[in-house]
Amino acid sequence: MSEATEDQRGGESVTDPTSGEPQRVIALVDDDRNILTTLSIALQAEGYATRVYSDGEAALGALLSNPPDLAVFDIKMPRMDGMELLGRLREHSPLPVIFLTSKDEEEDEAAGLAMGADDYIAKPFSQRLLLARIGAILRRAAPLVPGEEPRERPTEAEGGVITRGRLAMDPARHQVTWDGREVSLTVTEFLILEELARRPGVIKSRNQLMDAAYPDDIFVDDRTVDSHIKRLRRKFRAADPEFSAIETLYGAGYSFSDG
Repeated sequence: MSEATEDQRGGESVTDPTSGEPQRVIALVDDDRNILTTLSIALQAEGYATRVYSDGEAALGALLSNPPDLAVFDIKMPRMDGMELLGRLREHSPLPVIFLTSKDEEEDEAAGLAMGADDYIAKPFSQRLLLARIGAILRRAAPLVPGEEPRERPTEAEGGVITRGRLAMDPARHQVTWDGREVSLTVTEFLILEELARRPGVIKSRNQLMDAAYPDDIFVDDRTVDSHIKRLRRKFRAADPEFSAIETLYGAGYSFSDG
């Protein structure tokens, strides 16, 4: 089913048997065998290699000793749950992580994001959505190779830093600062904010923001965008209690003010 059986520690790097090129490796950590099997098959169909683990304790050593490119794990697991696994992982590693959560775990979601999870997806979830999130996070993480510094900083039109008043966004590095203070965002939050910040004062509808954050025509409820906007405001207000740059235009959508 996968390049590593559950509870296996570590593993060798994986190459595509047809092309000989290195494969991106995704670690799956969940006590639900059906989810492990289904996701592993779906990921392998997209060209990824997978390693699967049935609980956090089994996964921790492998994630640290031979890191994958990204890990997806559930919050509710025996022996070591997802929150403890993330906390122990973040003591040593910036490995990209996506949480799988239940709809009644909003507090866990917020805590996980605060601890350094890159994104979360609520169960039941669309495989297409998970694949899109994995692809987006890997694209964002790709430029973060040590020593890979461009000789000339690209312009904003070329994907360079976006500066709007006190806001600075670096799409290549997935970094955001407000008035010089770093603000940690998930990929989804980053994409929504980027869509708003690229054209200050222009009203963006929920559909436009969904299109920016969720590719491939994935259906997302309007309330999902509203939830991300709330989290964005909460994170920026933690850095600046007076933050008010994201404005709501009732019935129309949202806009960014750089004034």
